[in-house]
Amino acid sequence: MQHSKRYLKLIAVITLLGLFLGGCGQAARQSGEGELSGTLTISGAWALYPMMVRWGEEFHTLHPDVQFDISAGGAGKGMADALAGAVDVGMVSRSIHQEEIDQGAFWVTVTTDAVVPTVNANNPYLARLQAQGLTRATFEAIWMGQVTTWGQVIGDSTVNDKVHVYTRSDACGAAETWATYLGSHRQEDLQGVAVYGDPGLANAVTQDALGVGYNNLNFAYDADTSKPVAGLQIIPIDVNGNGQVDADESFYATKAELTAAIGDGRYPSPPARGLNLVTKGKPGGLTLAFIRWILTDGQAFAEETGYIPLTEAQAQAELAKLE
Repeated sequence: MQHSKRYLKLIAVITLLGLFLGGCGQAARQSGEGELSGTLTISGAWALYPMMVRWGEEFHTLHPDVQFDISAGGAGKGMADALAGAVDVGMVSRSIHQEEIDQGAFWVTVTTDAVVPTVNANNPYLARLQAQGLTRATFEAIWMGQVTTWGQVIGDSTVNDKVHVYTRSDACGAAETWATYLGSHRQEDLQGVAVYGDPGLANAVTQDALGVGYNNLNFAYDADTSKPVAGLQIIPIDVNGNGQVDADESFYATKAELTAAIGDGRYPSPPARGLNLVTKGKPGGLTLAFIRWILTDGQAFAEETGYIPLTEAQAQAELAKLE
């Protein structure tokens, strides 16, 4: 419930920001000397949605005549909407495919986050999962249907409880990133009960004591407490495969600890990944002004929103693409 309330608040913010919609793709206008005005329409990845909400709020404060219509629906929707001209900007939380580039997709990377494996907080084997962690190979076996009991997961032949596996039903960067981490698979290879959206997948696992899933960082952790969302826990990744979570692998208690581990490379990539904004061709006008602001002053809001800001070199490289 706490998780749901948080995202209802986010949706309410976007509703308020979009009260004065003037139509998709409205060009930037001058409203007074040097003032931007118009409406930006943005759709796509759940992973980038909370960050885009914050950026929209801050840019609107700087430029009150700029309005935002921001909606989440998965990276696939963001890409399709951008290429079709249905929105000004698509949020895409995965690599850009060659066929999308061939259709005119232009993108810049604006921040970094990660996908994390989640389990119900009342899982009867939680203590062992948190002490042992799971290797990439074990996660792969779970989502490929080769491991079906929690006994197989934790290495205890006396345990016969079934693993209830969940995945995403919508075309999304989280699923593709998780599938890539598991061994160069694709989203459609992931087995399990398919659920729509990041909030839906988190909710499914919180309702099932034997459930296991994966979520984007900012849907696995509570924005207010920085701890895992009520009803969820994170399964540590046993990166070195020694059957235990070592000190340098133990960074899941708070979002701040995990983002630090993502930033310095202790959390593997994938499932850590860059998050992208996509336009049909190089952007101009209001869209260009907003993206430039994101890559400069906007980076200051990334860390406090639960993301990893670009390094100065990374930001400059992305800015150069806009020239």
